[in-house]
Amino acid sequence: QVQLVESGGGLVQPGGSLRLSCAASGSICGLNSMGWYRQAPEKERELVAKITSGGRTSYVDSVKGRFTISRDNAKNTVYLQMDSLKPEDTAVYYCNAVIRRCALTNYIDYWGQGTQVAVSS
Repeated sequence: QVQLVESGGGLVQPGGSLRLSCAASGSICGLNSMGWYRQAPEKERELVAKITSGGRTSYVDSVKGRFTISRDNAKNTVYLQMDSLKPEDTAVYYCNAVIRRCALTNYIDYWGQGTQVAVSS
């Protein structure tokens, strides 16, 4: 069994910063790309940032220059540093990881439970 556990959400004022963490645990024998998605009320879930196993990153245009994704492969953990936060960043943020469980040959998408980020004065 594999679990993704997120932490680091909360309430912050505009212009503030938050750091999200997501740790994957369980019977993991392969860890491919990891990323962060978000879903605001009445909106579709969107990809915020992604990082490959080799460290290549990509971002949605609205967060470029403000958010930084990174990963620690030794800890099976992905981070999202969010700076200069805006009210429109308010959403539930979900961690995603493409993982191969031991005893299996294929990679599968796994999701965290979500963590709320609220940006408001």
